[in-house]
Amino acid sequence: MNKPKIVILGAGYGGMITCKRLEKLLKAGEADVTLINKHDYHYLTTQLHKVGAATAADRQIALSIPELIDSQKTHFLKAEVSSVDTNKQEIHLHGGDLITYDYLLIALGFEIETYGIPGIKENAFEIRSFKSSKAIYHQIIKQFNLYKEDQDPSRLTFVVAGGGFTGIEMVGELVDAMPKLCKEHDIPFEKVKIIAIEGAPSVIPFFPEPLIQYTTEFFQKHNIELITSKKILACTPEKISLEDGVDIPTRTVIWSCGVKGNTIVERFGLPLQKGKILVDPFLRVKNMKNVFSIGDCSCFMKNEKDSLPPTAQVALQQAPVCAKNIVATIRGEELKPFEYHHKGSVASLGTKAAVGLVGSLRLSGLFGAFMKQVIEARYLFNLGGIPLIIKQHFHVKREPLKVSAK
Repeated sequence: MNKPKIVILGAGYGGMITCKRLEKLLKAGEADVTLINKHDYHYLTTQLHKVGAATAADRQIALSIPELIDSQKTHFLKAEVSSVDTNKQEIHLHGGDLITYDYLLIALGFEIETYGIPGIKENAFEIRSFKSSKAIYHQIIKQFNLYKEDQDPSRLTFVVAGGGFTGIEMVGELVDAMPKLCKEHDIPFEKVKIIAIEGAPSVIPFFPEPLIQYTTEFFQKHNIELITSKKILACTPEKISLEDGVDIPTRTVIWSCGVKGNTIVERFGLPLQKGKILVDPFLRVKNMKNVFSIGDCSCFMKNEKDSLPPTAQVALQQAPVCAKNIVATIRGEELKPFEYHHKGSVASLGTKAAVGLVGSLRLSGLFGAFMKQVIEARYLFNLGGIPLIIKQHFHVKREPLKVSAK
């Protein structure tokens, strides 16, 4: 009798943790597991701002997938998915290869939401993947070098669009990184201008007022120009345009104004809601018994009107339940419904400060930064135990990861 084939598409938070849990749950020889990802590394999405500012070694953020998985239990395939045929239970890859499955998990992550604003897709830089975030760093260095030639102040004006978690974390990282980068490249630090733009009346508007105030004061202390209550209308290679006729000359716009599900899932012929795969309480694709979906590309309804947000925390909670339900399906056992429990959120402002809310406890400053480190270490522990934590902090490879710039 042939062993059932489990295929996981995507090695983000949801895909990786599901894979690791399957390695523990499945008995020897019970199933074949294949993990497919277009890169041979798993990147820490919640730390991509560090890649953009080069405040962490590449391999602290981009972890080798072959080193994370158990090659005796999981087969890794570096490939890009083209389409999925759920009737034939086939996965078509770029280049023409075909993979069959008995059980499928779609965990293909997110894309950046541009809201149709002219020029954003073409000209702005995205905190979306390791490669796109690395392009931010390359852009900073490029503009430093060009400034030496033409003294154009727009080259030293860096705009971060979006005052949510990702945006304020990117600003905080630039605050930490710029003095060192300026010194390394012989650029006058006082010439650098960092501008944060948020359409709402304040940054992190979903947080309590004291945390908003702390973040605003952090920006003021570090000479960050904060523009709120203004929408972005357009972006060109030389400027960004706001409401009321305001133009900001800049060559670098870092976009962090929202995400949407990976649009590739629109080709799969699956039930969608707002561009995401609609799943049932057991994380199975609606009306399907052998196809599951979790993370940013899936739509899990928490009530009749609202779906869960596209956050790492959601994917990380879904993954263990998904793994158990895949195994239960194979064994003909009862499945477990997924229940989400929000455990709080913490956003870093560089290495020495953070703001967060855990239950009713408000965090800020150094203690917030410490808690952010604890959260990051906890994920590494779930992924590879204490040895991975030690490796990532003390024995990580320091040479840059080779990826093409934007």
